[in-house]
Amino acid sequence: MNIQAMMKQAQKMQKDMLAAKEEIDKMTFDGSSSFVSVVVNGKKEIISVKIDNESLDKDDIEMLQDIIVVAINEAMKKVDQETEKKMGKFTQGMPGLF
Repeated sequence: MNIQAMMKQAQKMQKDMLAAKEEIDKMTFDGSSSFVSVVVNGKKEIISVKIDNESLDKDDIEMLQDIIVVAINEAMKKVDQETEKKMGKFTQGMPGLF
């Protein structure tokens, strides 16, 4: 394979990677724990946090904080899984790229 063909292939791969990343960035991912649910986007930005306040006592604030952390982490894991699914073909052998 000549250098020009390799460069063209690399440019196509870069374009495909950017398109896949843009697609992931536009997606939303949900996570939940007990009576808390969160939604994040593919950029790992929190879009919303919902609390079923009928299930919450005023004394449960510390527990609520822990449940929110679990729900957010679940949603973030979904972002990572989707990123690996879509970007893994581009990043084989390059850990930690995304």
